[in-house]
Amino acid sequence: MRRREFLGVVGGAVVAWPLSARAQQRPTPVIGFLNTTSPDGYTERLRSFRQGLKDTGYVDGENVTIEYRWAESQIDRLPELAAELVRRRVWVIVTSGGVSAHFAAKAATTTTPIVFLSAQDPVGLGLVASLARPGGNLTGFNMFTGELASKQLEFLRALVPAAIRVAVVINPTNAANAETTLRDVQAAARAMGLQIQVHNASTSREIDAAFAAFARERPDAACIGSDPFFNARRVQLALLAAHHSIPAIYQARENAEAGGLMSYGSDITDAFRNLGVYAGRILKGDKPADTPVMQATKFDLVINSQTARMLGLTIPSSLLAQADLVIE
Repeated sequence: MRRREFLGVVGGAVVAWPLSARAQQRPTPVIGFLNTTSPDGYTERLRSFRQGLKDTGYVDGENVTIEYRWAESQIDRLPELAAELVRRRVWVIVTSGGVSAHFAAKAATTTTPIVFLSAQDPVGLGLVASLARPGGNLTGFNMFTGELASKQLEFLRALVPAAIRVAVVINPTNAANAETTLRDVQAAARAMGLQIQVHNASTSREIDAAFAAFARERPDAACIGSDPFFNARRVQLALLAAHHSIPAIYQARENAEAGGLMSYGSDITDAFRNLGVYAGRILKGDKPADTPVMQATKFDLVINSQTARMLGLTIPSSLLAQADLVIE
């Protein structure tokens, strides 16, 4: 090899090596995941979230890292957990499990992108300026679960046509969600001629107390408000409803799968996949201010026919025809 050619090869290697090294040293992006409750009941949801990330080219443990922070239903812990993620310099914060998580993240940073999963109107809550152009460092997915209570009452009445008195269980610590649910339920109840009995429950013991009150007041049916805490306590709710022979409807599909009579709400699995897609888009450079808030378009009616038989209920064929899933 001639001397000039040899120097050219060596020179090329010297130039190429630092570029390659810099590429290999590029930091792995970190996603902060902030939730008001606990990991219980989130296995499928997190799998869907990671699938959404994968759909955009990110695989947990390979080219992205997820830092989880669970408040375990202790709302006062959320500000510090959000601050931890900001100090960790995560690239994006994903919030779910209620509005408290969204506002904790929003208060912790005005620069780190935040992707939320909200049950209520994010514009009405003040999270974003508009659905089309959020305008700040937040965007996400709106599930509309707080606005579905009237439809839940319709399905409940179709299955229990003689129902007049309906107990409604809400979590007062999730104030915005509880407020929306009550407003919607009360309006629907007036139109349908139903009497509403409101019960608050934010702990396992308070759920027990609510059902003890059912034993005294004997409502004809129950509507369990949409709330992450109630999803976490889905087995307890299903067992108590069965013990007291109370037909009940829930928001989350997991409640019906755990033995609850029926559920109607947004497809939560699809919502978490979209949450992952949005987080991936932000990592690729999309700006929350210009990324429209996605809205739920798919709602599932799930009926547990085994529970219906245990309660002595006959499911009308018209209701079966509307069901997206019938659990035998």
